[in-house]
Amino acid sequence: MSTQIAAQMYTLRDHCETPSDIAKTCEKIKALGFEAIQASAAGFNTIEAGELKKILDDTGLICAATHRSYDQLKDHAAEIDYHATLDCKYTALGGWGWGGKETKEEWAGFIDDFSALAAAYEGSPVKIGYHNHSHEFAPFGWADAPEKIDPASTPYTTLEEKLGPAAFFEVDTYWVAHGGADPAAWLKRLAGRVPAIHMKDLTVTGAREHKMCEVGAGNLNWPAILEAAKEAGVEWYIIERDQGDLDPFDSLKISLENMKSWGLG
Repeated sequence: MSTQIAAQMYTLRDHCETPSDIAKTCEKIKALGFEAIQASAAGFNTIEAGELKKILDDTGLICAATHRSYDQLKDHAAEIDYHATLDCKYTALGGWGWGGKETKEEWAGFIDDFSALAAAYEGSPVKIGYHNHSHEFAPFGWADAPEKIDPASTPYTTLEEKLGPAAFFEVDTYWVAHGGADPAAWLKRLAGRVPAIHMKDLTVTGAREHKMCEVGAGNLNWPAILEAAKEAGVEWYIIERDQGDLDPFDSLKISLENMKSWGLG
């Protein structure tokens, strides 16, 4: 069974509000050709692990990873049990610092806390990581002292420098590019610490607006990204599309077909 590619269920959040919805959506995901999911958002925050595991077993899917809230991750004993039930090794926090004006000191404090939390999982089958968006690439001081900013001093460079070795990075290709950075370059910088990435493409409209689109249908340099991902030791290529023009099931299907044509899966 191929387990290299997974569907990030946040893509299908509007179809996953109840356990019944999740079961139906998993059947559709399996029919599209997926063998694995990343459980995230909507009903996945309330469904019991045992019930979700039964749905996955009944549909022939596995749980490659999850996204969990900071509060959930802080109860590491419960999270270890939850992920053991799902036979799932990886979970990630979906971001921090949503105001975008947090100081370097505030980020350093968060990173210290998150590093300690990740260390609490050592010796268990579960590893926790950090998933980026684009605000982590904004230089510190951009809002208050633009004349003093250092473009090389950002929340993400601080994460790179200070995040403890027990934690991993879940690199989101779209959001890295949206933040003006190079996904392939960051995969190389973080090599050995990226077991999972979010495969998400970026295009631009004639009105100069960034848009999410299907993997392979946008402007990202996928040959370079895939080469860097392989060298970095990526295990899971997780397809996600937060929003876009196409029906989310159609979007996942196109992305999956494109990725399989590249030799993944």
